[in-house]
Amino acid sequence: MADDPYAPDGRSMRERMVAGDQYLADDPELDEESHVAQDLMTAYNATRSRQKPLRRALLEQLLGSVGEGTEIRPPLYVDYGSHVTIGARCFANYGLMALDVAEISIGDDVQIGPNVQLLTPTHPVEPGPRRDKWESAKPITIGDNVWLGGGTVVCPGVTIGANTVVGAGSVVVKDLPADVVAVGNPARVIKHLA
Repeated sequence: MADDPYAPDGRSMRERMVAGDQYLADDPELDEESHVAQDLMTAYNATRSRQKPLRRALLEQLLGSVGEGTEIRPPLYVDYGSHVTIGARCFANYGLMALDVAEISIGDDVQIGPNVQLLTPTHPVEPGPRRDKWESAKPITIGDNVWLGGGTVVCPGVTIGANTVVGAGSVVVKDLPADVVAVGNPARVIKHLA
């Protein structure tokens, strides 16, 4: 069928993944990219707090881009790393999980509490394709000056507007506008800041 999202279409699994279409993650090209990222991630997570120049060098190799003055406390967990961009003057506390099958874009001056999860992968709801290990992903965008409280989970395809605060333990399943406070599971706006 021409509209079958799981049918071969001449593209590599990596091309399908980057396009946000259904793909199989156990592809050799993707597997190698993941191994490179895991090696860099392991090296980064083994650094000591006084090794800031080494940490910076490893982050610059691992991530798509990292702004000036940004600090990410290990441990950091990524799928590929190269699909994560983070702006200037950001701080991420211990245990950031950024599963970057799709792009994760983090603006400037963002504060990220401990054990925050930014999850771009998604799986089919149909049991057959899920059993066959098909998956896809949707990008996540975090605006400037956002604060994600500890334990926040941001789901695939979510955009969080500038200056927004997300309370600890919240699960963000849909876009949040700029200049609000949102809390809960699912996160809902409880206060407007502007």
